[in-house]
Amino acid sequence: MFLDFYGLREQPFGMTPDPAYLYSSRTHGDALTALSLGIKDNRGFLALIAEPGMGKTTLLYQLLDEMRANAHTVFVFQTQCNSRDFLQFILQDLNVNAEGMGLVAMHTKLNEILFEEMLSGKRFVLVVDEAQNLDEITLETVRMLSNFETQHTKLLQIVLAGQPQLAAKLAQPRLSQLRQRVAVLAHLEPFTAEETGFYINHRLKVAGFRGDTLFDDPAIELIAQYSQGIPRNINNICYTSLLLSASKGFALANSAMVREAVNRLDMNLLVSEPSDVISSSDAQEQISGTGSDSIPDTAPGTAPGPTANSIFDSTPFVEPVAIFSAVNAPRHSSVPASKAADLVPRRPSPQLTYSGGRAVSFAKWSLRFAAVIGIVLLGLSTPSVLRFANSNRQNTPAKSENSSNVQTNVQTPVDPAAGTTGTATGYDAAPQDTANGQVLTVTAGLQESLKELTVRYIGHYNDQLSQQILSLNPGLKDPEHLEAGQLVRLPLPPGSIRKMNDTAESPAASPTSKPPEGFFNRLTALLRRRK
Repeated sequence: MFLDFYGLREQPFGMTPDPAYLYSSRTHGDALTALSLGIKDNRGFLALIAEPGMGKTTLLYQLLDEMRANAHTVFVFQTQCNSRDFLQFILQDLNVNAEGMGLVAMHTKLNEILFEEMLSGKRFVLVVDEAQNLDEITLETVRMLSNFETQHTKLLQIVLAGQPQLAAKLAQPRLSQLRQRVAVLAHLEPFTAEETGFYINHRLKVAGFRGDTLFDDPAIELIAQYSQGIPRNINNICYTSLLLSASKGFALANSAMVREAVNRLDMNLLVSEPSDVISSSDAQEQISGTGSDSIPDTAPGTAPGPTANSIFDSTPFVEPVAIFSAVNAPRHSSVPASKAADLVPRRPSPQLTYSGGRAVSFAKWSLRFAAVIGIVLLGLSTPSVLRFANSNRQNTPAKSENSSNVQTNVQTPVDPAAGTTGTATGYDAAPQDTANGQVLTVTAGLQESLKELTVRYIGHYNDQLSQQILSLNPGLKDPEHLEAGQLVRLPLPPGSIRKMNDTAESPAASPTSKPPEGFFNRLTALLRRRK
């Protein structure tokens, strides 16, 4: 918790509708005043329309607090009900057991209570929150409650509060009688950027903060943009920003903390987008442009505009303002359209690939068959090719230091007379003779381990051999994951492979000589047996 860190008495950005935290903006103050005067003047029906998160419930609690001294108030928020349930909720709030009572009996009991309240000099105020959930029949029941009146005054004042869907319902011709009885219609609009800063500082002061502010000016500007001026969104962003700032020990929440807070509140990052299934015929039409919804032609030098039905259109993707997207934003947004468009980047839709039916080509398969036969014949003739290569290696002088097959940093092999372990610091493509044997430099393959490389060239692998290899390769960091093309020195028994400048006859060329234990000669012997 950041309360102690910032010296706060209580949570300034809580989610409960506490009237003490109600900020009297231009629209919130006007709406509260209009509803208060309408109740005092016995106007009967009143309505409050606002987008979700605009603080209408907090405003209603403030209205009930102002009326509590001179009125009996009932607050109904369970609106997904029928007419009978609705009347039961009202009587339960009045401490009346309505179990087993019919509609007529409940109407009679409510009329008696209203008449008693009038005789005691008190008004009776019924507030219905989330009234957009009431069906038409229940709304007609609410209208019938307004008939509780005398010749001089209304016994019941009714406030219907809800989202814009409530206004749409009241505008229907079937509910014209109810709409005509609405004498006061108030609505709430989002905060401007300036009002957002006042709202944040107001809640901090109520929570006990004694400084100027906990958010710098760039942070407040970002909060106003990301929240679209909606109080509930402002509370969520401010709460998360202060948590992050306190965890880092910052005295003020800056713009970086606000951006990170918005990203953490982004619900769309946890939702996977369903892939659209498109038939091959439709895809071909849209690719070739023959379909009715194909991309229209544009003038040269201009980019084609987006089309509603084009599969190449970008799907809207909210990056830092996912939960405050323009889809759910109020119609009276405080952010200009140009800035709002920058806040909602678009993610390109996945590219469409289309593969037609496969046809068998005789010419193509003939070429493939001939290639396979050629590879087989080449494999059968490999022993002779190897013997020819060995003879050329014996008669060819060693390559110069600038050759492409030898590293330019080759160092002189270790002197066998020195009696060392044969650890060399340079790499040489030719086998190097040391006191304990020969050293062969090989190249690692893709995703190959030291064990796999050793078995491929030497034929076995154990701990003793591993220690010898590591001593020959002091720069080898990860034996389990060699890099492709990495040079590795491997220890071989003495005389396993003859160097290029040897004049003795190659073991592979003499059938009477004993083949050496090296990999190259074992491969030659294997191919000779196959032939």
